[in-house]
Amino acid sequence: MQDPTTKYPRPPYQRQSQPWPGLAGKMNPPPDHGETTYRGSGRLLGRKALITGGDSGMGRAAAIAFAREGADVAINYLPAEEEDAREVIALIRQAGRTGLALPGDIREEAFCQELVAEAVRGLGGLNIVVSNAGRQQTHPSILDISTEEFDATIKTNIYAPFWIIKAALPHLPPGSTIIGTTSEQAYDPTPDLYDYAQTKAATMNYVKSLAKQLAPKGIRVNGVAPGPIWTPLQVSGGATQEKLEHFGGQTPLGRAGQPAELASIYVQLAADDGSFATGQVYGSAGGSGQP
Repeated sequence: MQDPTTKYPRPPYQRQSQPWPGLAGKMNPPPDHGETTYRGSGRLLGRKALITGGDSGMGRAAAIAFAREGADVAINYLPAEEEDAREVIALIRQAGRTGLALPGDIREEAFCQELVAEAVRGLGGLNIVVSNAGRQQTHPSILDISTEEFDATIKTNIYAPFWIIKAALPHLPPGSTIIGTTSEQAYDPTPDLYDYAQTKAATMNYVKSLAKQLAPKGIRVNGVAPGPIWTPLQVSGGATQEKLEHFGGQTPLGRAGQPAELASIYVQLAADDGSFATGQVYGSAGGSGQP
């Protein structure tokens, strides 16, 4: 057993900044995605998963865990994140599974349709969709958010899951699962994440709505709501330098979470033994936040 208060680094963290979208490999301390710790037991043997934002953060943790549980995995990411993505693909293949790299910008509907088609072709089918990619930029006031920035956040966080799920649905057999990444921001938004927080509330809502719509088809839809997690989102404009230095320190555990600490939640929501869970949002926020 490990004491969760001391398992990972505690603030203060080093102030650091990267251009959007940021690379996990350049963060200090480096995030833990389960690269050396996650051990699989065949819970997803033969499954075929598409994960957006699979190069870093929770998407990377899910990709590693899925592969070690026996799934073939396609990951989407921005071309600027190629360095991180190559590491993930290597880890998937080291687990003996197919790893498919599908770079591109999900803010374009045509690319989202192509993304799904390429995943289906490359994996030989599709039965897990993890809509995880997100854009987060901190702004002290609504007056500081341009229409272009607002549009980029909405398209990344809301339009893209709509386009991807819509394209994937004809390929998903009964028993398939869709998992969205929402946030504690959906329930208790901070004032500096006005646009991001509302997209996460919408994610929470579409999970619950779509779950009811797809339940008769045997397709489950659930969400994961992280609290403060140490990912490139934070160092590439998602938090101020002051907030970054003390990131996660307000939680009862006194630190930021690591992506690896959420990997098993994604596995549980994708696995057949969680078959009665649909329309649920699973939280992981260090003792704060909801649900």
